[in-house]
Amino acid sequence: MRAILARPHLAALAAGFLSATGFAPLSLWPLTLACLALLLCLVDRAPDRRAAFARGWLFGVGHFTLGLNWIAHAFTFQDAMPHWFGYGAVVLLSLYLAVYPGAATLAAWWLHRRIGPGQPLTLPLLFAATWLVAEYLRATLFTGFAWNPLGVVLLPTGAAIAATWVGTYGLGALTILAAAALLLAVRRRFRTAATVALPLAALALWGYLAPAPPTPPGAPRIRIVQPNIGQDEKYSVEAEHRHFRTLATLSGQPRPAPRLIFWPEAAIPAYLDLEPDWRARLAALLGPGDLLMTGADKVYFKPVEENGVITQKLAGANNSLWIVTPRATVAGRYSKAHLVPYGEYLPMRQLLTPLGLSRLVPGDADFWPGPGPQSLPLSPATGRPPLRMGVQICYEIIFSGKVIDAKNRPDFLFNPSNDAWFGSWGPVQHLAQARLRALEEGIPILRSTPTGVSAVIDARGQVLRSLGLGRAGYLESGLPPALPPTLFARLGNLLPFLLAALLLGAAIATGRRSR
Repeated sequence: MRAILARPHLAALAAGFLSATGFAPLSLWPLTLACLALLLCLVDRAPDRRAAFARGWLFGVGHFTLGLNWIAHAFTFQDAMPHWFGYGAVVLLSLYLAVYPGAATLAAWWLHRRIGPGQPLTLPLLFAATWLVAEYLRATLFTGFAWNPLGVVLLPTGAAIAATWVGTYGLGALTILAAAALLLAVRRRFRTAATVALPLAALALWGYLAPAPPTPPGAPRIRIVQPNIGQDEKYSVEAEHRHFRTLATLSGQPRPAPRLIFWPEAAIPAYLDLEPDWRARLAALLGPGDLLMTGADKVYFKPVEENGVITQKLAGANNSLWIVTPRATVAGRYSKAHLVPYGEYLPMRQLLTPLGLSRLVPGDADFWPGPGPQSLPLSPATGRPPLRMGVQICYEIIFSGKVIDAKNRPDFLFNPSNDAWFGSWGPVQHLAQARLRALEEGIPILRSTPTGVSAVIDARGQVLRSLGLGRAGYLESGLPPALPPTLFARLGNLLPFLLAALLLGAAIATGRRSR
């Protein structure tokens, strides 16, 4: 241990790298707790503010570089930029994101020196609070990048149920406290360690003993399609008919009972409001009570005059989810609101395009954001009163507290995604974050992706059915029921900030004991 602490910068970098193994697909959450315990020890020993920040920042560099390695895979599917740039993009993004854990360690160290360095619990309480705030800022500043919040490592444990009270960012603070309990036990402060660990153990027990209610026999029937169409062939014109046959076959034959059929994000290369022939093709797959939910773009044009001739030029597009009826009509549409920078649009386009940079999604015009969460009625397939469906397209599902219309609470969320870009690590991490949204809001989530992982997630965040990576198939079941609104669903991200204030107050109270 002394040899590790003798080289604190290297130790912080290595601890951050290993801490990312707690995320899917490895899910080595005890190792994450051990690495966080080491970080706490390193911060406690930091001689000044610069060292405190540097140790947290280096931890973050290692943490994000491994955890976000899947981003590099996305660059292999476009030719506007060199493929090797993907690895540089991961490192550059990690250098920026590491500022947030660095700020958390700096703030905790500074407060610790002023509140009470003599108490073993003061620094852990402060670090839990500052990590919570820093993680929220990471998810919101500059459009935010909320991928892999720390609390997601607790999903394999029952303690993740605390997200129903304090949300994802509060769950991250509890993860820090769990690491602190481990550090206190190593230092033989068993009574203090038990003070922290026992409430967390009680949470885990509650999580195991509080499953979601079973799906009732009369629940609406759902069918989730996963066609296993890879990103390398998604935009192939020659393969368009073959892809449609795959989707049609996996959707099954119409039945007397109505069905809700779910296809992935951008499942078809169609403009459904402009192409009635496409709507007719889709309607032919449906029974009289069925509805089809499919991803497809909505495009906008603007008049452009060239040499005295006015033509229509593509101005922008929405990444949309469409509801198609058996009468070949559109019953509703949702447009993605939280777009992926450099993926669906290119910030500072006039500056970056001459440098050879491009967005990852092919196309000549940027996507435009939709208005935000809304609940769409699905009355034709389910009778009255209508079933209400919330939609979060792909990346949107990772933003805690921003996924549903609280004034018109949906019965379930549909998360159509295209994770075919992201190798083997990205899709399973995406699934884990969708599970946290189900826990927080107390509603089931359905995921349909081209290549996996498609899933049925209940209102307690448990995966009831799933289709793994690289498989074609479908999931068929009844729609799991929603739970009453959780505390987090009612109050949102006010709750983690109340937890941060409580942690700060507890740190001040314990710090006074050393004076």
